[in-house]
Amino acid sequence: MDTKLKGDIAEQAAILHALKRGWGVLKPVGDRLPYDIVFDIEGTLIKIQVKYAWFDESSGNFVVDNRRTKTNRRLMLREAYKQSDFDFALVYVEKLDLFYVFPVEVFISYGSEIHLVESQKRQRKPRSAQYRNAWDLILQKVFGKETEEQQPLKFEEFLGDIIPIQAQSDGN
Repeated sequence: MDTKLKGDIAEQAAILHALKRGWGVLKPVGDRLPYDIVFDIEGTLIKIQVKYAWFDESSGNFVVDNRRTKTNRRLMLREAYKQSDFDFALVYVEKLDLFYVFPVEVFISYGSEIHLVESQKRQRKPRSAQYRNAWDLILQKVFGKETEEQQPLKFEEFLGDIIPIQAQSDGN
């Protein structure tokens, strides 16, 4: 299976997981953008980069490259993502049908690869463990943003915007 097909599988799995949660999904035309899909959650748009994790026999871990790969017919370039490129990276582990949900700042803070440890024989949990199926992080971003920006007005504050002459003329 080539990397394009693996990426398509991961993307479709992400879409399925989002739809099961009742979220809208938008798909950009082409693959020039630094994100693969957009979730529409109650009107808030969240840019998502989807990655497929492969199993590395030597380490016993699932691994994902956290760099952007640009290709043309002759050349393959890899460059680091920027924080403005997307909101979350979803890393798909197909063998286990699960996602790691990384906020962009966490995803780009790793080196060129992220090793996902799915073995129970370790004494302590790896740094990535807190992002395993952490779909609630996306909801926290959506609803945290709403509460910061859309504070309801108190009745007195609303009345402060009415000019007294307008209030009188509305009553006639």
